[in-house]
Formats: sequence, structure tokens, C-alpha cells
Amino acid sequence: MRIRIAAALSAVAATALLLSGCAGAGSPSASPSPSASSSCLLNAKPGKTSDAVKVEGEGKDLKVTVPSGTDLDKATAAERTVVKKGDGKDIVAGDLVSVQYRIVNAADSAVLDSSARGVDDQLPVLLDPSQQSLFVVALECQPVGSAVVLALPGKLLSQGQGGTQKSIVVYAQSTKKLPTVATGKEVAPVEGMPTVKLAKDGAPEITIPKSDPPTETKIANLKQGDGPTVASGDYVIVQYRGVTWADGKEFDSSWKRGAPTQFQTTGVVTGFKKALEGQKVGSQVLVVIPPAEGYGSQAQSGIPANSTLVFVVDILGTVPSAPAQ
Repeated sequence: MRIRIAAALSAVAATALLLSGCAGAGSPSASPSPSASSSCLLNAKPGKTSDAVKVEGEGKDLKVTVPSGTDLDKATAAERTVVKKGDGKDIVAGDLVSVQYRIVNAADSAVLDSSARGVDDQLPVLLDPSQQSLFVVALECQPVGSAVVLALPGKLLSQGQGGTQKSIVVYAQSTKKLPTVATGKEVAPVEGMPTVKLAKDGAPEITIPKSDPPTETKIANLKQGDGPTVASGDYVIVQYRGVTWADGKEFDSSWKRGAPTQFQTTGVVTGFKKALEGQKVGSQVLVVIPPAEGYGSQAQSGIPANSTLVFVVDILGTVPSAPAQ
């Protein structure tokens, strides 16, 4: 059975229990959010299993083997062994990094998930303690370029989850930190759309025109990226700011929370989905969403009923859904 990246993270969501009390998570109206951190949340130590795991090959031929006789089920804590020390800056929660990884069943080394479907066998990973706690535990407080083996016992993963979880082993190597702003080529603004001015840190300031809002979703690129294309069902990593057309008031912003966020394209309102799918990583997108493709007559936190919404979205990375097997 192959586990999609988000499903894999859900399957080991109990690792979030390891971090509970160390990092919180916001609850914005459009998507979940990480809480950036400047210190180690767990900083797991080496153990019998993590030290024994064999890593062979490179790229798509990389193989992770848990030696027979290694009984991770008896362990009571996460184990992490650094097999290669990088020379970049230390990674902390909230960072966006490119990662090569394998997640295997500790009992038979069967691959549960991997980065093999990404470009050069790598995928972008947002180190969000609320969603991607597995990779936070694996990579935090190690310099970019480091490769680690993380062993997670089933009894630890089962805490608070109900049922019995299998013990797993993760190999992960960070290769570089990724930009947290859109880096594409600037595109001329579209007449009649809101205007956007960027702060020094890249945060957008949105000015609404003195006109009636459109009755259909309108999308314009402010920057054109040249990275991978966002497909339906992808888990897309973004920075964004949302305001209402009626008064220009902000109702949601990843910038205000201090870190990008990640969600599946099929898990947002229709207009936002249209703005994401088909775009290339590195693009900055301006979208105006009428009520029919937004929240309609349902009021949300900070959003009155029947509101036209305006978003500026920086597309930073996209993670394809693995095919079901």
C-alpha cells in the first residue's frame, strides 16, 4: 500500500503529540497554518534502531533497509541518527525545504511513501508542526544538506490515535531551503483588477478599485513562475493574503502568521481552487472570487455573508498526490 505524503503525515500524526505544547497552530478561514519557531521542538537522539538502519544508493535508486532482528516495537521514544552532516543553515519549524525521503515499514522495509515522484527525487516540504510533524522531528536543528534516519515506534504513534500503528523508519535529506516569496517574472497588471504593492518582505498590499465587483471569478498573474505545474489534488504550499472587496479589510493572511501554509487544492473554495490549478511554482496570482464561488451566503470569521473575496497568492511549491495502490 502506498501512502500519499499528506496521508503518510496523517498516519503518523501522533508525532504531533511529541510536539504538543511546543508549538501551536492557527485556524485561518481559508487554510491551516504552521507556527514558525526559532528553536528545537524535540531534537530526538540516536537509538539502537536508527543507528542500525542501512541506506544505500542515490536518487530514485535509494534504498532503506531495517536489519532483521531490530525490534523497534519495544522502543518508547523517537530515535534519530544523523548519517550525514550538512553545511548549510540549521532548519527549524516553519522553514520550506527541498527533501529527498523514504518512509518504510520497520518490520519488512516495505516503502510506504517516498519523494521519488518529485523532480530529481525531491519534493518541497513545509515544516509545519501541525501537519508535517514527521519531517519536523526528522530535520529540525540540523543544517541544510544533512541526512537523517528517524525511527518511530508503533506504540508511540498509537498514543491518542486509537488502534495499533505500525513502527516506521524515515530517511530524509534536506538539499536546500526554498524561497518563501514568489520568484517568477513580473507580469503587467490587468486593467480593472485590484492593484498590488509589495512590502520589502514580499507581503502584498491590496487596493480595491472604485467599481462594482465582477460576477465571475477573475484571475491574473502578477508574476509568472517556471516551476512544476499545480495539478488538481496537489498539496500546494503558498503565502497569501485575503481581503474583502467591499471594504478592503484583511480577513486572513499567512504573512501575518509569519510562515507559509499548505493545503490540498480540492480542499478550498471553488474560486481559490481555480486560481491554483494550472499555475506554475514561482507564480504570484491575483484572484477575485464572487460569493457563488466563495462562501456564498454563509458568513465566516471576518467575512460577511455574500462577500466578494480578493486574494494575492504566492505559489511556493506543489506536492503531487501519489497514485493509490
